[in-house]
Amino acid sequence: MADSFFNSFLDGILGSHATRVDLDSDTIKMYLHDAGAGGAMNASTQDFYNDVQAGLVGTAYTLANKVIGSPAVGVFDNTVDPAPAFTSVTGASCEALVLYKDTGTPTTSDLICWFDITLTPNGGDVNVTFNASGIFKV
Repeated sequence: MADSFFNSFLDGILGSHATRVDLDSDTIKMYLHDAGAGGAMNASTQDFYNDVQAGLVGTAYTLANKVIGSPAVGVFDNTVDPAPAFTSVTGASCEALVLYKDTGTPTTSDLICWFDITLTPNGGDVNVTFNASGIFKV
């Protein structure tokens, strides 16, 4: 498994997907994913949160201060929360950090991308520090 965008998100950028993601105005969340419970990430077959939600470890975190085009053109970033924390994380080991648009309904909450991680929760907080050049660039 390698870091990747979900195909449906990429198609949505090009306008071929009925549900679009507006990264700076939609509610964008990230969560820790256990592949043993929720399955491995699959860019071509998974498109909505309901496809992967069984792998949720802890509670999803809402990115509060999203920006587009900073620090560079085509970059999505979260400038004010450079180290968002998942608090008191317990449960199964995690293999991915997944970003998705939360509509409040798992069957319409678009998956965006995932990052490979290796994490064994121990009850402590988990801080996520994104690269200074942004979360991702399209």
